[in-house]
Amino acid sequence: MTTVDINPVDVDFFTDPEVAAHAEPYFDYMIKHHPVFREPKYGVVIVSGYEESLQVYHQPDVYSSINRTGGPILDLPFEVTGDDITELLEQHREHFGANDQIVTFDPPVHTAHRAVLMGLITPKRLKENEEFLKRMADRYLDELLPTGKCEFIWDYAKKYTVLAVGDLLGVPESDFDLLLDIFASGPTGPVLGNLELQANHHNSLERMYDYFVGKIEERRADPKDDVLTGLALATFPDGSLPQPLEVARIAANMFAAGQETTVQLMGICLQRIAEDPELQELLRREPALVPGFIEEVLRVEAPIKGSFRVVKRPTEIGGLELAPGTNVMLLHGAAGRDERLFENAAEFDARRGNARQHLAFGRGIHTCPGAPLARAEAVFSIQRLLARTSSLTIDDAHHGPAGEREWDLIRSYKFRGHQHLFLTFTGVSE
Repeated sequence: MTTVDINPVDVDFFTDPEVAAHAEPYFDYMIKHHPVFREPKYGVVIVSGYEESLQVYHQPDVYSSINRTGGPILDLPFEVTGDDITELLEQHREHFGANDQIVTFDPPVHTAHRAVLMGLITPKRLKENEEFLKRMADRYLDELLPTGKCEFIWDYAKKYTVLAVGDLLGVPESDFDLLLDIFASGPTGPVLGNLELQANHHNSLERMYDYFVGKIEERRADPKDDVLTGLALATFPDGSLPQPLEVARIAANMFAAGQETTVQLMGICLQRIAEDPELQELLRREPALVPGFIEEVLRVEAPIKGSFRVVKRPTEIGGLELAPGTNVMLLHGAAGRDERLFENAAEFDARRGNARQHLAFGRGIHTCPGAPLARAEAVFSIQRLLARTSSLTIDDAHHGPAGEREWDLIRSYKFRGHQHLFLTFTGVSE
């Protein structure tokens, strides 16, 4: 599908498998012609423009995140009356998916929970975590590189990202096998939407809730000089002590929100590197360019294509009047391709100066708190992999020859990335 083939009235962004696998032509068309568009089939307002997206991000008093993990159909459990449905949304919070997760909270509840979370992800703690990340990258590469090949998603990325969050939150290494069993135990099937992913996420979160509730209760009864004790004794801004389940949900969200997206970020990065020998050699020769390269990947291939908001009170965006109860989808994946900000936006440029202005990690009060961790995981993994090989290529036996690749992609209107990515290595060194 090319840009000229796109007509948003005829193309169903939410069910078309070709758009799910390759959304860029749709993104480019929408940004150019409809940066804000009321989709006729579902009634959802799709926001693809960069500045228009920022408007939504920076108005949490107007746009609620309660339906953030939902879909294009918003079935409100109440009749919309009046000019402000803020209280009605909160009264019916249990109706919405992921309603106990901080990503769906609005102020002031979000403000209190975010403060607890950010008290855990301090610059000092992130710096301490970096040593673990470097050590774990080499540990897994020690196992994989001598074989000359690997399936990167499950042999490396899933395990690495789970343990990265585990270490950040102070989970003892003796419990790492439990984390891997919960979050990296086996592949999920391809999905167009997110229902199957939601079901698996729910089961994983319930197990993480039980784990962290137990640890928090243990540390409150018997404090130790460790990160878990800091987690257990963290208070809300007003000085009150959260219930153990509230803290467990905050901790579990770090796994649910960050682990899968970081896996896909690294997979997308490795595909680009393996497919482009010149880029690969540039990054191998100048490893300091890797952080900027990752930002450019996030700009053009954000692992999360979009998320939802619901309008709380009358507003206007991009010339459209939005009534309370309107469902809005923010297309993060499209905003990074907006020519109004990014010159020659369709071109990939590992040296692009403003790539970090992308919206892949969101903006405003819901900016991804795990963004520094995700960046560090990707940087250390790529730098060590390039430093320890002379050549990194796609495994033709699994994906077919260059120009005829067959990728095992997540086919979803929300997520992008690889379910499997087979790589081969040469020139392996210590």
